[in-house]
Formats: sequence, C-alpha cells, structure tokens
Amino acid sequence: MNAMERRQELIDQVKEEYANIASAASQQHFHQTTTELTPEGYYEKLLGAVITEIEAGNFDNCRSGTEIVNKVAADKSILPGWDPRPLDWILY
Repeated sequence: MNAMERRQELIDQVKEEYANIASAASQQHFHQTTTELTPEGYYEKLLGAVITEIEAGNFDNCRSGTEIVNKVAADKSILPGWDPRPLDWILY
C-alpha cells in the first residue's frame, strides 16, 4: 500500500470515529464545554482539520484512525490554526 492509499485509509477510519463520537455526544454537555456549535458541526470542523493534516502526511506515523483521534483529543495544538468557533467568525 502506498502512502496515498494509507492516508485515505486513515481518513476513512477517522471519519467513522468522529461520526460515532458526534452521534453519541450529549447536546447539553457539549454546550457547557464549547462554543455555539452543535456536536455535529464541531466534529465536522475538527474532521476537516484532521483530514488536512493527514493529507499533508503529518500523521503518517499513526497506525489507525483511533490513534489519530486520541492524539488530537489529547492535544489540539497539533492542528495548526485550530479554532472551534463557527466558520463565519473566522472568515475574512
């Protein structure tokens, strides 16, 4: 498996992980801990940032999507420019 195929496999795994997390998130708990985003919006935005980093090869040392999700959960500073606010707050 070449690097591009491996990265696509990781992307698919990460998508599944975040879909499961978002569907299980408690709306009430979520609003107590983050911005006005819904759980689905938050994890969709987070997924986009993670996919960008996977495509850049920054998670090539990870063996699974679960490992990537756990790394990001432990330290979001590994995602350059991560900002959980809604997109319309950060666009020009």
